[in-house]
Amino acid sequence: MNQSIRSAWLAAVAMFALIFGAISYVQVVGADELNDNPWNQRAVLADYCKDRGAIIVAGKPIAESVAGDETCSFQRKYTQPELYAGITGYFSRTYGASGLEQELRDELAGSSDQLFLDRISQVFLGRQAKGASVELTLDPAIQKLAYDLIPDGQRGSIVVTNPKTGAIIAMVSKPSYDPNLIATHDVAKEQSSFEELNKIRGINLNQSVSGPTGALLAPGSVFKLVDTAAALNSGKYNKDSELPNPASMPLPGSTAALPNYAGGNCYTRTTADFAFALEQSCNTPFASIALDLGQQAIAEQARKFGFGQDFGDQLKLQSAVSVFPDDLDDAALAQSAVGQRDVKATPLQIAMMTAAIANGGVQMKPNLIKTVRAPDLRVISEPEPEVLRNSTSAAISRQITEWMTDVVSKGIAGGAAIPGVEVAGKTGTAQLGDSGLNNSWFTGFAPANDPQVAVTIVIEGVDVTTGAQLTSPNAKKIFEAVLNK
Repeated sequence: MNQSIRSAWLAAVAMFALIFGAISYVQVVGADELNDNPWNQRAVLADYCKDRGAIIVAGKPIAESVAGDETCSFQRKYTQPELYAGITGYFSRTYGASGLEQELRDELAGSSDQLFLDRISQVFLGRQAKGASVELTLDPAIQKLAYDLIPDGQRGSIVVTNPKTGAIIAMVSKPSYDPNLIATHDVAKEQSSFEELNKIRGINLNQSVSGPTGALLAPGSVFKLVDTAAALNSGKYNKDSELPNPASMPLPGSTAALPNYAGGNCYTRTTADFAFALEQSCNTPFASIALDLGQQAIAEQARKFGFGQDFGDQLKLQSAVSVFPDDLDDAALAQSAVGQRDVKATPLQIAMMTAAIANGGVQMKPNLIKTVRAPDLRVISEPEPEVLRNSTSAAISRQITEWMTDVVSKGIAGGAAIPGVEVAGKTGTAQLGDSGLNNSWFTGFAPANDPQVAVTIVIEGVDVTTGAQLTSPNAKKIFEAVLNK
């Protein structure tokens, strides 16, 4: 009998311990992970009818809570919704939240630790708690210009940053959508809109990342900036090095070959220096560098620019991690060196790589948040520029900058040239199989000698001519708009 009682007692203790442990994990250890899950509707439902704080650009709200109806005191409203949807995300009763609505949930809902005293004062005053407002670093004129430069019906992204501070001046992508359609109190309309939007290629509301921070694309020849930095850092190459430049390079261990870029003047030389190879975006010199240095050197330099790394804690958007693959044979390494094969990068990653070169080799944390203010307009957070990582040396970045200015002034990125201003740039064309279509890239900064703005553009699934028309010339328009402010 005593043994039975003892066994039952031990079983009861074990059950209580298990229950206590599970509750402790959910409430303490796993609380942040559960709250951050966009499909956890409990947190959304708890905040859904509250007076949520506004998301502000240049003093005007682009997302705010307005008077609701008898079922819910407040309704989320988005202004210029398609222009900012990739940043604000949505706030939905059924589907949770995304974008800044999700990542700044505590601040916007008024439940962050910084707003504790505000919540207490509201209780004593008998008022409903109100969330903090968040002002962004975006410039509305540049944001609209960038968005309009991507034709409707075309997939593409543009990122504009201040390379010295990491502040994001504009960040857009198409296709976009109207978050108001899924922030409505009409559940049937909310669900039908969600389903219809998910049918549009390039919009996947089930994903937490998309567009500039989430689209993983072959970077093509803009990746040659990584090869160049790796080569100079190795000590085996310098600004006067002569590189092999055959019209075609047989891929080791394969019957295939890597051809040179056919759109420039690569065919005019059998050897090339770095300046010419970058100006004309020749493939074979950079494949040769990668085979000489080996996979580890290229992968390490890619890592220093941010491949395989996150963007730090100031972006406040979920993001995909860019990829330089492991375990490459020589044929795959040669193809990867020109940004093809399985190399994948987000537009923001390419923007940050370029900004690091512009900023003397120092990569700053990308930042969207200018200030966070309590309901009484008291500033509770004002992020300062912070270094994310050192990507290369100041001397190497200066040399790459010199060559990038030649790409614009003498090479195939001439469409980005601005009279009286030195512009540094690099183009990229990533082939999409045998379709005849490409992802067309431009990335660069200006002025080259004192960078104020960096621009990265990618247009997806276009022919070479269309890509050339929508990248370098559009970068010029953005450069001019920012520098003329």
